[in-house]
Amino acid sequence: MNNVHIVTLGCSKNEVDSSQMMSILDKDKYQMTNSPNKADIIIVNTCAFINDAKAESIDTILEATRFKKKGNCKKIFLAGCLAQRYPEELLKEIPEVDGIIGTGNISEINDILNSSERGEKVVEVNNLNAPYIEGIRKNDVKVSEYLKISEGCNNNCSYCIIPKLRGRNRSRRIEDIYAEAEYLVSKGTRELILIAQNTTDYGIDLYGRYSLAKLIKELTKIEDLKWIRVLYLYPDHFTDELINEFKNNEKLLKYVDIPLQQVSDHVLKLMNRHTDKNHIKNLLKKLRTIEGISIRTTFIVGFPKESEEDFEELLDFIKENKFDKLGVFTYSKEESTRAGLMDGQIKEEIKVRRRDRIMEQQSFISENLLREKIGNIYEVLIEEEISDNEYTGRSYLDSTDIDGIIYISSNKKLRLGEFIKVKITDALEYDLIGDVI
Repeated sequence: MNNVHIVTLGCSKNEVDSSQMMSILDKDKYQMTNSPNKADIIIVNTCAFINDAKAESIDTILEATRFKKKGNCKKIFLAGCLAQRYPEELLKEIPEVDGIIGTGNISEINDILNSSERGEKVVEVNNLNAPYIEGIRKNDVKVSEYLKISEGCNNNCSYCIIPKLRGRNRSRRIEDIYAEAEYLVSKGTRELILIAQNTTDYGIDLYGRYSLAKLIKELTKIEDLKWIRVLYLYPDHFTDELINEFKNNEKLLKYVDIPLQQVSDHVLKLMNRHTDKNHIKNLLKKLRTIEGISIRTTFIVGFPKESEEDFEELLDFIKENKFDKLGVFTYSKEESTRAGLMDGQIKEEIKVRRRDRIMEQQSFISENLLREKIGNIYEVLIEEEISDNEYTGRSYLDSTDIDGIIYISSNKKLRLGEFIKVKITDALEYDLIGDVI
């Protein structure tokens, strides 16, 4: 029996892929371990979205090779986007690597590992648009679970490499998603977080219409499911039907994650984003009619040819709209993208300065918005006990891993995974403080 340890880097979509690999592994030959020291096989599920992610992936691979040189590890395999993007280069530069599992080749993991036992270094990256692997049921089910509703992306933003690493948009059938959701809820999941490269494109390839609202309505029928949260809602296909679902569906959390990336029409066109500032403003106006709505977004600064005027326009837009949650990336020049070949590349120090100015502004906005919540009462999912009678949790306002938390005081013992009422007593820059009622 071989012990297998999987290291997952990057986004929540990679977490789903790692979970699939764990479930597919031949249980007669492989068992999972949380300790790399005990692992006979280490699989690094890599990310390649931006330069920082690539650097982290390389560092993690090199760390894995140390377990092979000095520990129990006998084999190292690479999966995920970096492996899909640079398979031959990785094998050449890091000879300790024993095989490559492409993003569309997860179903072949046992064959790849078996071939390695025979001394072969197998590279499988030629199934980019593979159908989603249905029928996988994970064992270690949590209260909050990511549920991937589609794979790939058709957007072809000029700065993004993802369509070349994940393939075209392929939506899962509503029946298959429902069956997986029903299973997860039967095992204790209460919050389902729907994810994809672009969730608002869900269903267009399968049903000929944007069908995210329809999917959500179906999932709402699962009796013991309490929260539905949706991430990565691109603005261009955010339908009125979907807005109404956010407004009226009690299980669908009033939390909207919209990666806007820019608002200057000049830069949006260069980015090949299928929207414009006026459309974005109208969408935000509609969303603000939803009582209690929490809006999260991300922006990219330092895009090629982004002028000071473009940046100031973005900064003014952020000041005006006061987003509840906001993240900023400095533009990462990626080979094999149109933006990477553009003239007018911005110096790194200018990118960093622009990012820091936005985050300084957002820190002020966030703290003021959170202070307005003092005195409010929220239903909170308890996630961690940090000391006696002290816990952390999340309300609908925050998604796991990317947003803030609520520090909670309680005069009685709380169970992790339960929902309790909390009254907010204070606020920090990005977090809240409260007491159990």
